[in-house]
Amino acid sequence: MIAPLAKLIDWSVLQVAYAVVGLRHAPKPKWKLQEALEFLNGPDFIPAASDPARIEFDGPRHFKFPTPRPGKVEENNIVYGRLYRCAERWQERPVIILLDGSPSVGYHTAFLLLARRFNRAGFNVATLVAPYHLERRPRRPIEENCLEFARTMAQNVAEIRALTGWLLDEGCPSVGLLGFSFGGWSPGLTACSDARIAAVVLTMPAVAFRMFSSPPVVWRRVRESLQALRPAQVAMDATRLNLILSTPVIPKENILLIEGIYDLFGDPQPIEDLWQKWEQPEIWRLPHGHVSALFAPGLTGRVLRWLAPRLEAGRKNNS
Repeated sequence: MIAPLAKLIDWSVLQVAYAVVGLRHAPKPKWKLQEALEFLNGPDFIPAASDPARIEFDGPRHFKFPTPRPGKVEENNIVYGRLYRCAERWQERPVIILLDGSPSVGYHTAFLLLARRFNRAGFNVATLVAPYHLERRPRRPIEENCLEFARTMAQNVAEIRALTGWLLDEGCPSVGLLGFSFGGWSPGLTACSDARIAAVVLTMPAVAFRMFSSPPVVWRRVRESLQALRPAQVAMDATRLNLILSTPVIPKENILLIEGIYDLFGDPQPIEDLWQKWEQPEIWRLPHGHVSALFAPGLTGRVLRWLAPRLEAGRKNNS
């Protein structure tokens, strides 16, 4: 795709998104930055141990389980997801967990199409509703601050690991993670903490706060709110939350980074820095923006061809 068109699409979507979100300037005492830093630098951020999820099915696909990290918001303490099984002997086939930064968009639309494509190729697919989205959205507004963000990220990683444990206990030979946009941040953290993951694909992922330091936003109030948050984001980027400061526990041959070189949602340079820090795993630099890359012809098949041998290798190792 030509650069001006790709950037125009990203720019337009960003203006609408920020108009809907309408960021407000919060006083510094409400950031709870110090508590967030203590949590992120402590052992409770991503514990070494992870118990399998206690899955309950409501029909052939829909499942739920209690979150491993419950909090005060009752609606958010139950995790919802879907399992798209292969037609026969699904427990003998690998699983691909799909994770999106905007579940309200991908969970009910794009993931359905991807699941069908991956099922035809012989892979199970699981999807998860991220914390505070869709059915997990609280009825009353919650306080948004640095500490809650850190806890939400830890909760998301814990839920991915819990589902992974359940799938492996069911007999599935291997589990891979495919994360999109902001939904790539938690799979990246999972790849840095759980060696059971067979492969991970991070598609235009969020890797650190600094990649969002200068978004092209026309709304003055939003720009002022983002600028006010920069000191807190810089401090949080000095913790394990920053993927560039983390180290994968899976082989680099099983990591794929996908970058949109015309991406306006975030600065692509941190992805390049991540690639260097993670010892240069395979990276695809696509001539697309953040939104247009999702519709790049042939990209799904290409990703599937990359994943297949790595997930099948896990199957052979466990057979």
